Amino acid sequence: MPSKTTGFLVLFALFFSCQSKQSVIDQSTVKQLDLDRYLGTWYEIARFQHSFEKDLVGVTATYSLRDDGKIKVVNAGYKNTLDGPYKEAVGKAKIPNPDEPGQLKVAFFLFFYAAYNVLELDEDYQYALIGSSTPDYLWILSRTPQLDEKTYQQLVDKAAARGYDTSKLFKVPQKQPAKPSES
Repeated sequence: MPSKTTGFLVLFALFFSCQSKQSVIDQSTVKQLDLDRYLGTWYEIARFQHSFEKDLVGVTATYSLRDDGKIKVVNAGYKNTLDGPYKEAVGKAKIPNPDEPGQLKVAFFLFFYAAYNVLELDEDYQYALIGSSTPDYLWILSRTPQLDEKTYQQLVDKAAARGYDTSKLFKVPQKQPAKPSES
């Protein structure tokens, strides 16, 4: 007859074998980041869905320098449709280690910072691939509301090569840029 200890160990082993296994991702970041060039508005082209951006479309992230040297972060979008109610969240970011400028920390609530990793960055600062410390967060950002399909696919392929499950990417609807008026 098995002892209580053996029964506990079996239950313990079964419990942990049923837990979802965290996939391993390549978290390496860009080695150079010119913060002045990175500041400004970025459009969310695609993301993994998560609770803090639930039902948001037309999402932008705008970065500006604060007086204290940190970065002001304004994430904004529209609820459900591009004509829906406007929602905005203001946070702060910092580069904790100047030797690793692509590894930022961002906080939207007090001092609870999360990893914001610049994984890929266009040399002209026109698009970026952003991750975190887990495989649950991924963003594709662009300086324009649309990103050409070839560039988008290249970023998706780079994310997949890093270990991200790119089938979870949600393409974020964005407003079309205004067309110049014809005279």
